[in-house]
Amino acid sequence: MRTSNPTLNEKAFRVDYTGTNTMTVGGTVNKTFILLLVLTMTFIWSWKKVISFGDTAAMMPWMIGGAIVGLIFALVTAFAPKASPFTAPLYALAEGVFLGAFSAFMELQYPGIAFQAALLTFATLFAMLGAYKAGLIKVTEKFRTGVMAATGAIFLIYMATFILGFFGIHMPFLHDNSPLGIGISLVIIAIAALNLVLDFDFIDRGAAQRAPKYMEWYGAFGLLVTLVWLYIEFLRLLSKLRSR
Repeated sequence: MRTSNPTLNEKAFRVDYTGTNTMTVGGTVNKTFILLLVLTMTFIWSWKKVISFGDTAAMMPWMIGGAIVGLIFALVTAFAPKASPFTAPLYALAEGVFLGAFSAFMELQYPGIAFQAALLTFATLFAMLGAYKAGLIKVTEKFRTGVMAATGAIFLIYMATFILGFFGIHMPFLHDNSPLGIGISLVIIAIAALNLVLDFDFIDRGAAQRAPKYMEWYGAFGLLVTLVWLYIEFLRLLSKLRSR
């Protein structure tokens, strides 16, 4: 049982557990709603700071800090699933600060873009969930391997872009609004959406294997990571389309 989401991997369920208080799909759904609510609270706070006062410079440290703190808690959660009941909400808090400020910056340039990106994100979530539950997408070993490879390639490209940026070198087409740049964004969004299917499958399998209760938080956290990624990619795609 594997998933390309680094927070939801097969090792997470390899625990020696025989208790009766086990992971359920419903419990994971509830935890996901809680994390989304926590993220929304800090999202609104940082959004208002930027939109109300238009002070993008003052919020820049908050945005960068939220991204860094969120990454730290994400790594802690990924390597210590038992801590997820505490670290997952902290990740959501930090990520909300980052996303709120980042979304507001984009909103000031392209009014309405944040709502459109959120709508597309949740529409994709429910569409992929429906396709998964209806059996339209079969999660086979080849499917998992293919999505994992594609996700890993995207990660390497983003890391290379980040590092080369320090030397003033920019990857062509990745962030521009050319037809190729838009096509790249569509491919990345498609891969992110397929990660949702793997996450659903992982959570189902975890519940079937009677994983410990704290894995509900871990599963919800992994799903939130994918949703955040998908939302950011939709923001990027829409900004490319709006800037043409």
